[in-house]
Amino acid sequence: MSVSRNLLEKYARLIVRTGANVQKGQVVQLAVSVEQHDFAAMVMEECYLCGAKKVNIDWLSDAQKRLNFRYADQEVLSAVLPWEEAKMKQMTEDLPCRIFIASDDPDALSGIDPEKISAVSRSRGTVMKPYRNAIEGKHQWVIAAYPSEKWARKCFPDAEDAVDRLWEAILRTVRVDGENDPVQAWKAHTDFIESKAAWLNAQHFASLRYRSANGTDFTVSLIPEARWEGAGAVNTVNNAFYIPNMPTEEIFTSPIAGKCEGTLVAVKPLSWNSQLIEDFAITFRDGRAVSCRAGKGQALLEKMIRMDDGAAMLGEVALVPKESPVNQCGFLFYETLFDENACCHCALGMGFKEVLPGGDDMTMEEAQKHGINDSIIHVDFMVGADDLAIDGIRADGTCVPVFRNGTWA
Repeated sequence: MSVSRNLLEKYARLIVRTGANVQKGQVVQLAVSVEQHDFAAMVMEECYLCGAKKVNIDWLSDAQKRLNFRYADQEVLSAVLPWEEAKMKQMTEDLPCRIFIASDDPDALSGIDPEKISAVSRSRGTVMKPYRNAIEGKHQWVIAAYPSEKWARKCFPDAEDAVDRLWEAILRTVRVDGENDPVQAWKAHTDFIESKAAWLNAQHFASLRYRSANGTDFTVSLIPEARWEGAGAVNTVNNAFYIPNMPTEEIFTSPIAGKCEGTLVAVKPLSWNSQLIEDFAITFRDGRAVSCRAGKGQALLEKMIRMDDGAAMLGEVALVPKESPVNQCGFLFYETLFDENACCHCALGMGFKEVLPGGDDMTMEEAQKHGINDSIIHVDFMVGADDLAIDGIRADGTCVPVFRNGTWA
């Protein structure tokens, strides 16, 4: 790998100090592949230099995950053991700063029964969800990436320097190179995103209408009091500003659950549970996904939509111009962290209660009364075609162009 230690250290520092914004005295929970142990050590040390009280590591392994699904019984995999639940309960008390380093093989679970994967995810997600809800908005977290060999080979199957090429793309999209100050670059970037979010909030749109020649023809209603947000968030316990996704290009909100009509056609494959869904579209009627089609992964897509009652409804709509650095890389990352930041997207499943005034202090049940969707899943899929047109419609029927030809109108 040709990436210098200096760049890796700069990247680790950006993740810890700008992304997670680790504060003195905080517990940090780091999730990272066993293959990336050297980089994990860099991140861990940077956390301690920021004053972290303790850094815990959850080691991840594609091989372990695949072997478990291949050989272990579904009931065994679905069970949440007492120590696992106790660990989640401890998180609601510690409110750790969480750092996730993504490097999964997109084909890690290729060939595994999608019904088994969905059933295990559903069972475990149902148990874990109350704990996740309990810490929502009360801790900092960030997802960043480190290229694995198999991930890089998926992106660049014919390249001898696949890992180097993926590294180059990752560092470009997170604004880290040998010359610039990434902290200042991120400050300018977040300022721009926040200015666009402020414009959208000033419009008070009642709904958005999507149109594309690929078959997308869709209208979604928005929650009147919900805000458009982007780039960063604030921990309501200590007021620390953090950036959950690195990279990030989106401005998002949660629409009214159960109020949308029409068809959304995906423009990029979706990697879900380490399996691919390709060439797909979802049709909504009376606010719910009523049908879907996929060139690959049809059964998996159907299982995803049936994960629970909220899985068939939208929890997010997000605007991303096609000039996004992720999109300009010119290839599919097979990783939602990147691909969702290439173009406009929507998400099936759980919405964001924090977009509501006072939402961080609401229970999910209270947020649902305002129109926020609830589910054990939140799955982004990309709909930002190059010719995508989006109009904002106000309550009086006024129509305002928001996107034309895949970018800001």
